[in-house]
Amino acid sequence: MSTTAGDAGTASDRRPGRLIGTILRRTLGFVLTLAVTFIGLTAVTFFISRLTNIDPVLAVVGDKATQAAYDQAFLALGLDQPLPMQYLIYLKRLVTGDFGMSVLTSRPVLTDLMRVFPATFELATIATIIGVLVGVPAGVLAAARKGRWPDHVIRVVGLFGYSVPVFWLGLVGLFVFYGKLGWVSGTGRLDVFFNGIVTTRTGVILIDSAIEGNWEIFGNAISHLILPASILGYFSLAYIARMTRSFMIDQLSQEYVTAARIKGNSYWGAVWRHAFPNIMVPLITVIGLSYASLLEGAVLTETVFAWPGLGLYITRALFNSDMNAVLGGTVLVGAVFITVNLVSDLLYKLFDPRLRST
Repeated sequence: MSTTAGDAGTASDRRPGRLIGTILRRTLGFVLTLAVTFIGLTAVTFFISRLTNIDPVLAVVGDKATQAAYDQAFLALGLDQPLPMQYLIYLKRLVTGDFGMSVLTSRPVLTDLMRVFPATFELATIATIIGVLVGVPAGVLAAARKGRWPDHVIRVVGLFGYSVPVFWLGLVGLFVFYGKLGWVSGTGRLDVFFNGIVTTRTGVILIDSAIEGNWEIFGNAISHLILPASILGYFSLAYIARMTRSFMIDQLSQEYVTAARIKGNSYWGAVWRHAFPNIMVPLITVIGLSYASLLEGAVLTETVFAWPGLGLYITRALFNSDMNAVLGGTVLVGAVFITVNLVSDLLYKLFDPRLRST
């Protein structure tokens, strides 16, 4: 009896140590994965930028600079060093938050990124919400009515979303809903006379105007946001609906759905209570990838609607050979994908109890 109690006490003493060891291993593994991913991302973007025909010195001093000014900038940028050393210098600056100066805006790139990213975040978040709220039920309906008219309609709508160029749909939307009907506002995030009234706290106009209780600007921001967000949301829901349909068709063919019907569940009860929870893990991946792709900068949409976000910022930087801005924007895009993957991994364990112990 005493031996059994001693064994139990020893086992209970080991549990905290084992738990701490597991947490440390997971934390170390995550940090290493994050570091390797970050180094790989920055290395690829840096060396590709150096292989282009764009002269970073001319981008800084201009093509009319004297040879002396050119040589001075060449040394200041560290271009006299070997490429690996140049990369290490650049990596050291990134770690300390120094993304360099933007040639286009004459401001630190990090300051520019903090200014433009909230606009993309606002647009991408609303578009993803639209895509999920419409795309997921549409995909479930298409799978549940496979081969019938709802399935055909949803597939045609999704195919149209894949096929139509986003810039064309944006121009048509502006012409119809802004130019002809006047249901929405035009380009930009706000009407010109509203700019600068709301204090910038988060950079997201809907949140900042709501904090101040300025509902006139809040409504004006929604009026500007609804059309580009709906167009992006349409492309997002087309992808989400298609993948949801595919996942659900596979689950509805399983025997446990038939067993649920035999036990007295209605057809839609079996669809939503039994089949749908089993597609949550792959569906989270699909939604995460869709959200990350929008967060990286919906270039064409932001260009058509003059939306001052990350996509428009990187595009203008490319046209002006502003490589510091391009590299900084690319690093931010990589950070977004890393963050979304981390959040997706956490959600996997929330929706799938089998993964909580791993």
